[in-house]
Amino acid sequence: MNESDLHPATRVAQAMGRIDQATRAVIAPIHVSTTFIRDPDNQYSSGFVYGRPDNATVREAEAVLAMLEAAPAGALLFGSGMAAAIAAFAVLNAGDHVLAPRIMYWALRHWMMTELPRRGIAVDFVAMDDPAAVATAVLPGRTRLIWVETPGNPLWTITDIAAIAGIAHAAGARLAVDATVASPYHLQPLALGADFVMHAATKILNGHSDVVAGVVAGARDDADWQRIVTARRLGGAILGPFEAFLLMRGMRTLFLRAAAQAANAAALAARLAAHDHVAHVLYPGLPDHPSHAIAAAQMRNGFGSMLSIRVRGGAAHAIATAAAVRVWHRATSLGGVESLIEHRASIEGEGTPCPDDLLRLSVGIEHVEDLYADLDRALRAASG
Repeated sequence: MNESDLHPATRVAQAMGRIDQATRAVIAPIHVSTTFIRDPDNQYSSGFVYGRPDNATVREAEAVLAMLEAAPAGALLFGSGMAAAIAAFAVLNAGDHVLAPRIMYWALRHWMMTELPRRGIAVDFVAMDDPAAVATAVLPGRTRLIWVETPGNPLWTITDIAAIAGIAHAAGARLAVDATVASPYHLQPLALGADFVMHAATKILNGHSDVVAGVVAGARDDADWQRIVTARRLGGAILGPFEAFLLMRGMRTLFLRAAAQAANAAALAARLAAHDHVAHVLYPGLPDHPSHAIAAAQMRNGFGSMLSIRVRGGAAHAIATAAAVRVWHRATSLGGVESLIEHRASIEGEGTPCPDDLLRLSVGIEHVEDLYADLDRALRAASG
């Protein structure tokens, strides 16, 4: 049986079947050398020259990520999700125009608003779940990149990737998708027409809240992809070898973790939707979500591990609920095996599109009854 015939779950669990030839170890070693011996003819037949642009441990993790995304151009690891996202903008030149979603990761939105204009690049934010609005916002001859985040953090809006890919390509633009929340377990944007897919690998790809990392994978090895490759090589934004080793360790259990977390999230969403102290549950797996049909069509294996609740009684009750939990952790981030709760409006500050009564929930692998009972108790305690 060829390795390519195996299910991705098998391939990622065995890290592509790599066996260390020197020791026959089933876990690849961590390569930390920053420099390498030249051949007698002054060449580098090993393929490694220096630690800033390349590393063997990083290559191992990138191979797994390229497999998970079915990315012909391959995958590039960066020192953070932000570093990976920013590298994707290397395809742009002064005078270009970007479209981005109104609902997206707040730090990247802030970066786009402040840094892109300094580079002479215009950006407009649109309702990315409305293809007609996106098509109207395209500037003919100027729009060069459309950035999508789906599900969109923290309201979990869903973008029809295939529809937006058609709009982007008709305008001569590239489509980049931040699929951090879904992970390759639930979504493969390149198969739906995206040119690039990006993840904050810190989140569910790693899953253990002990690595900061980012990745960009590409649909084709062309001039734009090479600009991203060059941006990392010259900028020195490569992930460290120890972090790549930890990321690889985390990814080996991706399929098990993501399945358990999605099942927990779906169960919690259904129960919280009927809770007396919850005004609304935002989760694409619920039939009343406005884009449920699109999510069901383009996602697989469920709808991910993220949901938000809007608490009756407004911001005060929402904050009090987060303060009263005992099993959930009050912390930023998402995708880890431990469940997190956060009042997002307080974190994002002025200009956030996040309602002040909203709590973002990152669902882990704990027993679902414990998670629900803790939230139920906290919601009731907050309401007095």
